[in-house]
Amino acid sequence: MGKDYRNGQSLLRRSRLESYESILEALVNRPLSLSELALETHLDQPRLTRHMQSLAENGLIEERPAERGSFYAITEKGLTVIKVLDFHGYLRRIKGAIRAIEEAVESMPEIVSPDDEAQKPPG
Repeated sequence: MGKDYRNGQSLLRRSRLESYESILEALVNRPLSLSELALETHLDQPRLTRHMQSLAENGLIEERPAERGSFYAITEKGLTVIKVLDFHGYLRRIKGAIRAIEEAVESMPEIVSPDDEAQKPPG
């Protein structure tokens, strides 16, 4: 599911949707504190706080108060959204693979095996 934004892509250039997706993915396995989320998502705290507020307002995450601060957890609605985003990503990858295969097939010379030649009717 995860994306690695350290491979040449600036963290500052990440879209809001990519940031939301990163936050939701980080919360899939367990609730995290704000500082843990900042480390997991590579987002600065002000930006992370704004994104989390938006996700909470839309019911995708929830705050869970604890003895030492708060933890944030993904909701059922958030899980559904992350599954849909993951499925769309899967479809994009499949579409790209099909396009690459089609281009490879078009650029290959037609290959005829000796068996094919023997089965051709005399012309």
